[in-house]
Amino acid sequence: MSENITAAPKDEKKGGLKRFAPLIVIAAALAAFFALGGPQYVSLESLKDNRETLSALVHDNFVLAIIGFIALYAALTAISFPGASLLSIFGGFLFGTLVGGSAITVGATIGATGIFLAARYAIGDALTKKAGPYMQKFEAGLKENEISYLFILRLIPAFPFFIVNIVPALFDVKLRNYILTTFFGIIPGCFVYASVGAGIGAIFDSGADVKLSGLMTEPKILLPILGLMALAALPIIYKKFKGSPAKV
Repeated sequence: MSENITAAPKDEKKGGLKRFAPLIVIAAALAAFFALGGPQYVSLESLKDNRETLSALVHDNFVLAIIGFIALYAALTAISFPGASLLSIFGGFLFGTLVGGSAITVGATIGATGIFLAARYAIGDALTKKAGPYMQKFEAGLKENEISYLFILRLIPAFPFFIVNIVPALFDVKLRNYILTTFFGIIPGCFVYASVGAGIGAIFDSGADVKLSGLMTEPKILLPILGLMALAALPIIYKKFKGSPAKV
């Protein structure tokens, strides 16, 4: 009997390590990326110095270049590399606004789904079991309007992309809804950065500085996004007023 008692903690420890294995692999991959100098290759300076080589590579191997770019974008998103906007600039430069924006959207969605599944597997169930009344109430509201909440979360420019990838995994949201709202919710941002990348060659030639800070909060970009957020919030508002008792 003592052997069984001794074995139980060991089994729990092995189960815990197995549970967190995906996140450990992701953390190790991110650390290796920085250790090997990855960020210096995903930078505006690197794009400026190697743009002719990259353009020739895409010209000679267009389809393979798109597939490779999507795979790279997905991998870097999955390890939560905090430079998605810079990689999006690369996509716009290499493939143009339409094709580049589409490739960015696909790659980002695949990578976001990967980190979502890893986070859910590691900590999703544990958090649900330990959640207090307030958290349970919040989760109930989230489930009632899941698509609207997730879509709005994607559209808010102030939230870092890698944070929004992980937060829904803490709650029992449907994978299908997560993928759909991620794909359609990131389209505006993906195409904005792709359009900047498509015209960045002229900016380099003029010697001007490329300014990315505050790009998503410019009125011509922010106002349409706010409009989309308002549309996404309509089902929530409708359900709230529909469920409210009529006042005499």
